[in-house]
Amino acid sequence: MSHSTVEGRTTDTTVVLREESSKLAIRKHQHDSAINNKEVKLSNTEQVVTSMIAGATAGAAAKTTIAPLDRTKINFQISESRYSAREALRFLVNTYRNEGLLSLWRGNSATMARIIPYAAIQFTAHEQWKRVLRVDVDKSHKTSPFMRFLAGSLAGVTSQSLTYPLDLARARMAVTHKEQYRTLREVFVKIWYEEGPHALYRGYLPTVLGVIPYAGVSFFTYDTLKRKYMDYTGSTSKQAGPLPSLAFGAIAGMLGQSSSYPLDIVRRRMQTSPISGTQYKTILGTLKKIYRYEGIRGGFFKGLSMNWVKGPVAVGISFATYDSICDVLRQIVSLCH
Repeated sequence: MSHSTVEGRTTDTTVVLREESSKLAIRKHQHDSAINNKEVKLSNTEQVVTSMIAGATAGAAAKTTIAPLDRTKINFQISESRYSAREALRFLVNTYRNEGLLSLWRGNSATMARIIPYAAIQFTAHEQWKRVLRVDVDKSHKTSPFMRFLAGSLAGVTSQSLTYPLDLARARMAVTHKEQYRTLREVFVKIWYEEGPHALYRGYLPTVLGVIPYAGVSFFTYDTLKRKYMDYTGSTSKQAGPLPSLAFGAIAGMLGQSSSYPLDIVRRRMQTSPISGTQYKTILGTLKKIYRYEGIRGGFFKGLSMNWVKGPVAVGISFATYDSICDVLRQIVSLCH
């Protein structure tokens, strides 16, 4: 066999090997891309668990941030004194001087005991109600504004109903001195024996009536703004990012709280009436009494300007934190599959 013949066969073999190697590399790249782009579908249990952890963390972070402002707001809501920014600042300063810095967070333990389960249930319930009502199941599915509002409202009613006694305890601790209620347990024991078990749900009806527009408007506004932003930017991610989420949450919080604020005043009066000494037994009776002695603006919207400061901050932090933590947790769970 001539040297040229052997060389020709060697060249042909080399070419074939290169072609096969190239094909294998292309297939490997396509396989790796498919794995990277493949979205691992989490089970409903995994979605619930990650949502509850993220919701609890988000609620705790948001409420702790605005706790001093929340205590100030509640103090004016339950009194007949006129609200102003100067009076609110005076209350904060006097509380700090007379009771110390940590007193500004008085009732925050009750807030945490309530907000952690409340936020966990609310965000989880919202996802589950969206799944049941088929809200925003995919980008091709067009969801009506009412269905987005309904999913948010049902989430709010679900979480509020399951955690209401904790909300009442928080309100009591926020407007009393520590000598009256030293611990969260003491609040429940005193209410149970002195006012009866039914008192743990005093003010429940105006609370639920108020949470329907509040949660509905908040979730509707946030989801709508986030979806429009994602469509505008052409992003394929499920999250808008921390800063846009913070902004959309702030807008949602302002609109949601403004829509339900008068009923928030009513529920606080009914929750704390045994302490204030003024009887607020029914929604209608409370509405009449507030209107007669304080008027519409000075009564039903007392402290609203403070809510426009703390509300957007709290809701913005809550939504942004929830989205970020939930996304990270679900990525970790996906990697474990």
